[in-house]
Amino acid sequence: MIIYKIKQLADLVGVSVRTLHHYDAIGLLPPTTENDAGYRLYNDDAVDRLQQILFFRTLGFSLKQIQQMMTQDAYNQLEALYFQKQLVEEKIKQFERMAQTIQQTIEAKEGGIHMTNEEKFNGLDFKKNPYEQEAREKWGDEAVNQSKEQIAQFNDEALQEKWQQQWTRLAAIRHEVIDSPTVQQAMKEFYYFLNQYFGNYSKEAFRGLGQLYVQDPRFKSQIDVYGEGLTQFMSEAMQQFK
Repeated sequence: MIIYKIKQLADLVGVSVRTLHHYDAIGLLPPTTENDAGYRLYNDDAVDRLQQILFFRTLGFSLKQIQQMMTQDAYNQLEALYFQKQLVEEKIKQFERMAQTIQQTIEAKEGGIHMTNEEKFNGLDFKKNPYEQEAREKWGDEAVNQSKEQIAQFNDEALQEKWQQQWTRLAAIRHEVIDSPTVQQAMKEFYYFLNQYFGNYSKEAFRGLGQLYVQDPRFKSQIDVYGEGLTQFMSEAMQQFK
C-alpha cells in the first residue's frame, strides 16, 4: 500500500495543499494518520475517497452536498460510482447533441443549410425522459408530473440540502419492517415533505411515485447512493402508506 504525504497527494491529483487542508477541516477527507512529525498521511482508501469527491465536484455538486452524502454511515461507494457514471453518460449525450446543433448552426451561418428555429435548440432539452410515456401509461399523469417537479427543483441548493437530509434519515431505517410504526411515520413525514416543496400529491400519486422509483433506473442510481437497497425499501414502504 502506498502512503502519501499531503504534498505528494496534492501533486498526484492536481489540487492544492490548501484544498486538501480544507477538505480535512470540514470532515470530508481526513488524513489516514499522522507521522511523528505531525505530517498528514493518506493511504489508498483516502485516494479513492478523494477521487469520488472530485468526481462529484466536476459534476457540479457543492462541497456541502458532497459532505452530506459521503459522511453518512449508509454511503455506498460503489453505488455512488454507478450514479456518477450515469450522470457523465447523460452529459456526454447532451454534449453530442449540442455539438451537432453547433455544427449545423455553423453551416447555416456559412450559407450551406437552412435551420428552423426549433432545430437551433436541439440538444438543449434536458427534461426529456425516455421512461416517461411508459410511466404515464402505467402509473398515471399525476405521479409522473409530480416526479418531474421534484427533478426540476433540484437546482435549488437549499432545497437539495433538505432533500438529502430526508434520504439520510430514510436510509437509516431501511432495514426496518415495512409496516412498522417507525417506517410508516417516516413515510408520513416524507409524504408531507413532498407536498410542501414539490406540489400536491394525492396518496395514490405518492404510491405511484414509489413504483416509479423501481421502474426508472435513474431513480435507483440516485437513491441507492444513500444506502444499498433503499430504492426497493422506499417503493414497498410507500405502497403501504395509507
